[in-house]
Amino acid sequence: MRIPLTDPPPSDADTGPARLAARELDHQKAAITRLGDELRSLVEATVRTAATPDTLHRVADAVRQVTSQLAGRRRMRAEIPEVDEFPGGVRMYSPVTGAGSPVAPPVRVTPTADGLMGRCTLGVAHEGPPGYGHGGMSAMLLDELMGRACAAQGTPGMTVSLELRYRRPVPLETPLRIVARVSGTDNRKISVTGSITTEADPVTDLVNADAVFVVPDPHRARALFPDL
Repeated sequence: MRIPLTDPPPSDADTGPARLAARELDHQKAAITRLGDELRSLVEATVRTAATPDTLHRVADAVRQVTSQLAGRRRMRAEIPEVDEFPGGVRMYSPVTGAGSPVAPPVRVTPTADGLMGRCTLGVAHEGPPGYGHGGMSAMLLDELMGRACAAQGTPGMTVSLELRYRRPVPLETPLRIVARVSGTDNRKISVTGSITTEADPVTDLVNADAVFVVPDPHRARALFPDL
């Protein structure tokens, strides 16, 4: 049997334009994620530091210099990044799930038997009452997961109502679960339920919610999202 001394030549599937474009997107996503990780560390350090004013001024100058390196073209408002899968997929700069967002926890989303589950840990940057998450963060986490639950079943919609019940404070630096599922549909109207618990006690709701989403009609969708 002849043993090849070199790797076989790449096939068309490995070198075609679509494959190369996918590799470039993967590299871009990896770079965005790395920068997002470092920025989240910076944000958390910023809100926890007791550094002297001189140190803070020095760091501010350094951050300004770093910001100046992000030059070149900037995407316009409502322009969908090439690295995103909209609607219902990856959103690299989402303030909830975005690996590239300095304010996102970020939430990792997986499907369940009847909906979606998100997992994250809130830091001090998300604080409301001392030691606990801001109530607005709970609303944002649930709104995101509930909207994604609509998209996961093929009916991406927009929030028209969101009712939350805050049963217990949401602790910081504690692994959390956010679950959401579609509970009913009526033409273009979708009803969704959701809750936040800790990983350690998934049966005790900290926050639960009911929401209504509406699928925009095609004319309205084109007006709202002209870049789609």
